Amino acid sequence: MVGSEPNHDHKATPRRGKMATPNGLARIETNGKKKHENGVCHDDSSAPVRAQTIDELHSLQRKRSAPTTPIKEGAASAFAAALSEEQRQKQQLQSISASLASLTRETGPKVVRGDPARKGEAAAKSAATTPVPVHHHHHPAAPTIAVSDSSLKFTHVLYNLSPAELYEQAIKYEKGSFITSTGALATLSGAKTGRSPRDKRIVKDEAATQELWWGKGSPNIEMDEHTFLTNRERAVDYLNSLDKVFVNDQFLNWDPENRIKVRIISARAYHSLFMHNMCIRPTDEELESFGTPDFTIYNAGQFPCNRYTHYMTSSTSVDINLARREMVILGTQYAGEMKKGLFGVMHYLMPKRRILSLHSGCNMGKHGDVALFFGLSGTGKTTLSTDHNRLLIGDDEHCWSDNGVSNIEGGCYAKCIDLSKEKEPDIWNAIKFGTVLENIVFDEHTREVDYTDKSVTENTRAAYPIEYIPNAKIPCVGPHPKNVILLACDAFGVLPPVSKLNLAQTMYHFISGYTALVAGTEDGIKEPQATFSACFGAAFIMLHPTKYAAMLAEKMQKYGATGWLVNTGWSGGRYGVGKRIKLAYTRKIIDAIHSGELLTANYKKTEVFGLEIPTEIDGVPSEILDPINTWTDKAAYKETLLKLAGLFKNNFEVFASYKIGNDSSLTDEILAAGPSF
Repeated sequence: MVGSEPNHDHKATPRRGKMATPNGLARIETNGKKKHENGVCHDDSSAPVRAQTIDELHSLQRKRSAPTTPIKEGAASAFAAALSEEQRQKQQLQSISASLASLTRETGPKVVRGDPARKGEAAAKSAATTPVPVHHHHHPAAPTIAVSDSSLKFTHVLYNLSPAELYEQAIKYEKGSFITSTGALATLSGAKTGRSPRDKRIVKDEAATQELWWGKGSPNIEMDEHTFLTNRERAVDYLNSLDKVFVNDQFLNWDPENRIKVRIISARAYHSLFMHNMCIRPTDEELESFGTPDFTIYNAGQFPCNRYTHYMTSSTSVDINLARREMVILGTQYAGEMKKGLFGVMHYLMPKRRILSLHSGCNMGKHGDVALFFGLSGTGKTTLSTDHNRLLIGDDEHCWSDNGVSNIEGGCYAKCIDLSKEKEPDIWNAIKFGTVLENIVFDEHTREVDYTDKSVTENTRAAYPIEYIPNAKIPCVGPHPKNVILLACDAFGVLPPVSKLNLAQTMYHFISGYTALVAGTEDGIKEPQATFSACFGAAFIMLHPTKYAAMLAEKMQKYGATGWLVNTGWSGGRYGVGKRIKLAYTRKIIDAIHSGELLTANYKKTEVFGLEIPTEIDGVPSEILDPINTWTDKAAYKETLLKLAGLFKNNFEVFASYKIGNDSSLTDEILAAGPSF
């Protein structure tokens, strides 16, 4: 029988010096690094794992982040060096507890850093979790509630988590969160897939009454402070009821002299990652000395507002209190509310410092020449401001101070509908690990995104750090602009492809914020629809548009910038009759603005609008520069031109009565720069 004979060449007797097992085999050595005589190596490459349990083993996988900040000279650094890591964390948690404090209780909630799902870590609760006294202001008398269930529990703070950590939180705990084929995080914003401007409220206190723009045409809808505090209490109570909250401490404005410290407290990892991308990310050193924020957002968007509360018109309420420097979000999980809410705040805070806040794109040439691009949706602002021959300072929000221009944000928020690699390669390539994709549709197996699918919403978006754009200028600052370009997609087909504007005309067209949307074609081709948005961002401005326009003109005059009106719309007739101006021609026009070619061109003036138009541009057919040349029906051109001029005049009536200073000379000058007929 095979194998029945004993093998006399290999005895079961142990070698000398070896311990034998009960079956007579040699015991394997584990502590030495010797080899058996037959050359077989034992499993003795390292000492055993020190962990006693699986949980402890997993804890060894993640090492704690140690402070790596180099100590610099200066008082701030000396103060930071004097504090231990424990003291710094204690101060940080006390600050967060104060932010989360109810206005009817004497202390803030007990907070501790770390994920409650991680066993054993909660045991590290130290003196830093002690409730802190809170000093209240600007609120009516209310009963003091000494004890509540929330005061008996810890609220875990997930503080400035990295994208990788936020991915894990989203995928584990947030339904609808997935990793796409390119590594981006796909998520859902819930029932609301866009902003809710009718539910946005501003506290109208004594100061706001005097400073802000109210009434017809204004985006600012009032609420009283008591109602704000009621909503704030609802949001804070909701956040305190959770086992964990996400806290982001970040900055707005790349200009270090004028940056704003913001704190965002939210219930969703998606919101935390979104703001990580959209705000400016602080260094470890900057976080150590962050201190008290200048503005705080309480995002309790998963929880509705109380519709019985005064001023509430739906279950959604987005409220800003400029005196308290706070924003409360209830009843909407759309992340764009945070981005644009902070933009509105900057429209209030920056002009107080004589800094102009702008809803614009911004890029810079190789020789330091900066251009600002203003334009509503569909005008080509993103396409034209993204130029591989120029550095991108920012795509949406900027400040213009005496130091030059600076991006307000640390990221980009791009539309994704019908996105393609061919048309928008930079945006396409930026959608990778770390990017948030909102409300997109993807293949359930391959996780490839279908950017044409509007099943959830047409307002699909990608939020990513600006560093994801290859030609981004970091830091996102630049010298004073040389050109201010106002973009309009004129579907009426009567505005010239390019016009040079004087200061008064720049102010007039900046306040108007014109473009024309293509009408629907359900019952045949219809008239284009004119759209006006003051300062090219009426939904976000706080002050009267004329104030921003006056600041723009002042800075343009002081620093020698030139204003331009560029029509990216139709020529030779309105939509359905004429043709859209070729993108290649528009790019040639923009290049001629950047190079300075148009500053030395010959000009003539158009009728009605009184615009200065060049007679010749290299690479652009001269006949299209004056729109009347491209219309075969000259009478129809004149009729359409007068119609558009009338729409401009009607829109501007709401601004005509506003006065700046002791007389109305500036207002009269702006009005005179509009169309005349």
